[in-house]
Amino acid sequence: MLSLFEAANRRDFDAVDALYAPDVILRGAQLGTFEGRAAARGVMEDVIAPYDSFHAEPGEILDFGFGVVFAVVIARGRVAGGSAEVRFRYASVVIWQAGLVEQQTNYTDIDEARAAGERLAKERG
Repeated sequence: MLSLFEAANRRDFDAVDALYAPDVILRGAQLGTFEGRAAARGVMEDVIAPYDSFHAEPGEILDFGFGVVFAVVIARGRVAGGSAEVRFRYASVVIWQAGLVEQQTNYTDIDEARAAGERLAKERG
């Protein structure tokens, strides 16, 4: 999971791309659903593009087992041409298989995400 943060912070979208399964499904609370590596990469590029500086880090990571990982993400950035820093916080529930992200669902509600991750791990176990 940390490798995703590191690659995104470097804006190394090839490295991000390499961490996604070819048929990855990416869901965002307000972004919609995207299928496939190219689409997932495009979302990442679009989210980071408006910022001159961008940094995301995990505030909490829980491995629920059965390939399910929950993370609270704390991101901050400075919009191009601006001086103010934008901060936002969200949670991701990620299904990993063979070192690749098969599914990633992002939530604005941290508690909802944690519960979804726990439920998903229980279903997979």
